[in-house]
Amino acid sequence: MIVILKPNATEAEIALVVKKIESFGLAAHISKGTERTIIGAIGDERVLQEGPLEAFPFVEQVLPVLKPYKLASREFKPDGSIVNVDGVLVGGKQVVVMAGPCAVENRDNLLQVARCVKDAGGHILRGGAYKPRTSPYTFQGLGEEGLAYLSEAKRETGLPIATELMDARDAPQVYQCADLIQIGARNMQNFKLLKEVGCRRKPVLLKRGLSCTVKDLLLAAEYILSEGNYDVILCERGIRTFEDATRNTLDLSAVPLIKRLSHLPVVVDPSHATGKWHLVSPMALAAVAAGADGIMVEIHPHPEEALSDGPQALLPSTFEKLMDDLSRVAKAVGRSL
Repeated sequence: MIVILKPNATEAEIALVVKKIESFGLAAHISKGTERTIIGAIGDERVLQEGPLEAFPFVEQVLPVLKPYKLASREFKPDGSIVNVDGVLVGGKQVVVMAGPCAVENRDNLLQVARCVKDAGGHILRGGAYKPRTSPYTFQGLGEEGLAYLSEAKRETGLPIATELMDARDAPQVYQCADLIQIGARNMQNFKLLKEVGCRRKPVLLKRGLSCTVKDLLLAAEYILSEGNYDVILCERGIRTFEDATRNTLDLSAVPLIKRLSHLPVVVDPSHATGKWHLVSPMALAAVAAGADGIMVEIHPHPEEALSDGPQALLPSTFEKLMDDLSRVAKAVGRSL
């Protein structure tokens, strides 16, 4: 259920409703909009019949949330959420660009790419210190050494860091380095890991699973939100279909659909979606036109030598041109870069 308070409800009155909800053994989640405060009551809604919350004079309405994803729904929060990633706001008017190598391979390459991202106007440096790979014999990332290089890149450029967390046992080291914790497509339904990042107060980038529906993605986000972490960014990175001309099929229709169903920001990863560098820029532009709050792309100074996903990595010069093109598309749809 959601409890909609009247516009003039005070902090004391909000606290009174929360206390009442919790007295029934329900969890209370507060969402403050521009005009009204909404409180979500999560649990067995039948217990609310014993003490109707409409009896409070400052309660305007009590409504059921029909969607299975309660906290992620637009019903719970009509206004779009804005997630603050160490000063970079994702979900506002600005289109945010996250860029960097798929995997942190060595110090020199990472610093070169970080400088490129910074100079071209990118906002967040992405790079994997821990890499999930289909084959156990391929490069798995540098681990803590890679995290150290990412931290150095941030100190030099000032760019916030986005990197993947694969295992809760690595959380202390990853959280010390990263400003945005990525949960990859393969871990989208690793529910224990989702609860782990939900218990911690740092923004999370949740990627859509290879064979998962939009509903599955929103329910995965619900795991994080239900633990108290509301700073969640969703990422469309392509799904597996019968088409074999590209690595995955980029479902751009998911962007406006998710934004209609949910208040959470949405970014698009055209690198993993297409698997081909020459398709990355066109699909990144299309993503912004479709309403994405940001894009995530891969850059490598020598893609032919990359230890992970070289065919989908942009050269620094190609990335610079993409930034110019993105600026024009963003302006055309009433946003900025």
